[in-house]
Amino acid sequence: MDLYYDIQGEGSPIVLIHSPGVDSREWEYVAPILAQYHRVVTFDGRGTGRSPAPQGPTSLVEDLRVLLEHIGLQKVTLVGHSMGGQAATDFTLTYPSMVERLVVIAPSLTGYTFSREFTDWMAEVNAAAPDIVRLVELSLAGPNYRVTMAGPHQDFLRDMATHYMARVFTEWKSFEVRWPEPPAIERLEEIAVRTLFIYGTIEWPDMLKIAEHFQRVPSVRFFNIEGADHMLPITHAKELAEEIQFFSQEGQDNASNPARK
Repeated sequence: MDLYYDIQGEGSPIVLIHSPGVDSREWEYVAPILAQYHRVVTFDGRGTGRSPAPQGPTSLVEDLRVLLEHIGLQKVTLVGHSMGGQAATDFTLTYPSMVERLVVIAPSLTGYTFSREFTDWMAEVNAAAPDIVRLVELSLAGPNYRVTMAGPHQDFLRDMATHYMARVFTEWKSFEVRWPEPPAIERLEEIAVRTLFIYGTIEWPDMLKIAEHFQRVPSVRFFNIEGADHMLPITHAKELAEEIQFFSQEGQDNASNPARK
């Protein structure tokens, strides 16, 4: 296994999948809370953090499968943020027997067509390449980062984004990511596990549209965090972790569950 990973705690396993543009440090505040009750796995996706850069086309789903098999985890609760949520959803559809529960946090979704507003903003950001400073500046100026960049975590997010961009333009040999077919947007009804969709109120309008698609998941629940933007694992870690812990224990007789008491 060439991906960097870390394991904290003991108990039923939870795997946290970070968003693009940062690395597994985004779980720095969430993982220790969950590790009081679970075996928590965090890892750097290929080309981020301390994992090697992609040398050819990559698959987030297959990288995750190999990681779980390497660690020896046969069934886990998956928690994915942003594109990490997209990967968690696709993994659940591709390897359903390996997923106990699914949590998606402000996820993207394979097959979803983003709004003109969002794609124009992304085009403006990408046009700044290869100026790393400018790329980071434009990216973090997006409306979905407004809360984070106005608060005490702005330097932390900027550091992760800068490290990511620097690696992209100095080490990456391929930018192609391959996703399972057919796309998840056509198959959401097939998700059989209990699913939790978490999002903040300060987001692109696309997030509500993606949430509408997830309403087709047979056993889904939605949780909205007022005043949170896209980086709620950083800005609202305690509230997020408590909701994940509550969800992981729903339907189980577990008197030690402290959430929502």
